[in-house]
Amino acid sequence: MARRVVVALLGPVPWSPPGVDRAEWRAALAEDVIDLLATLNEVEIAVAVTPADRALADALVWPGTAVYEVAEPMPNAVFAALEGYDQAAVLVGDVPDLPALTVGKLLRPLTTRPVAVAPVDGGGPGLLGVAVRLPVPGWLPPLNLDTATPTDVRSGAPRPGDVAVTAGWRRLRGPADLATLDPAFEGWEATRALLSGSGRPA
Repeated sequence: MARRVVVALLGPVPWSPPGVDRAEWRAALAEDVIDLLATLNEVEIAVAVTPADRALADALVWPGTAVYEVAEPMPNAVFAALEGYDQAAVLVGDVPDLPALTVGKLLRPLTTRPVAVAPVDGGGPGLLGVAVRLPVPGWLPPLNLDTATPTDVRSGAPRPGDVAVTAGWRRLRGPADLATLDPAFEGWEATRALLSGSGRPA
């Protein structure tokens, strides 16, 4: 069986809901994503941060979870830091209610494709995550999960079919996205608690 790892990339969070401290908001989102990864089967999990955010990662990870320090919050930097894995996926840190099934769908195409990407629901720039067979294909361009699109990922591929586009999910990237959170959906406890404490519905 292939050795696989799923990494939460805790990049910058440029906003927070009114009345919510930015650092607390970022930590709540990250905590929920890390807790989600802990429920996954048949994969190892890890967290990646820049050196400045190492304390954030250390405060949130489960015992034994690997933390990778990368020079920049980019999937390519994370892939370069990994050793001993056959497949790897990097996910953004602002998807507190991401279904575990969506992560599985991102990894599944790697049995036949070298790269898979999960777009952000609703269109627009940015990705939910990217998964690759290791070592990383030489044609994979540098990717910023906040701005890249599936077309960008395919730009250097020998064939468009080398990049699978899997199920997407929406990210919490602005105030309008708060309305998409479903109170009946399980999980996202830290984010839910923080929003409830701020007087916002959660």
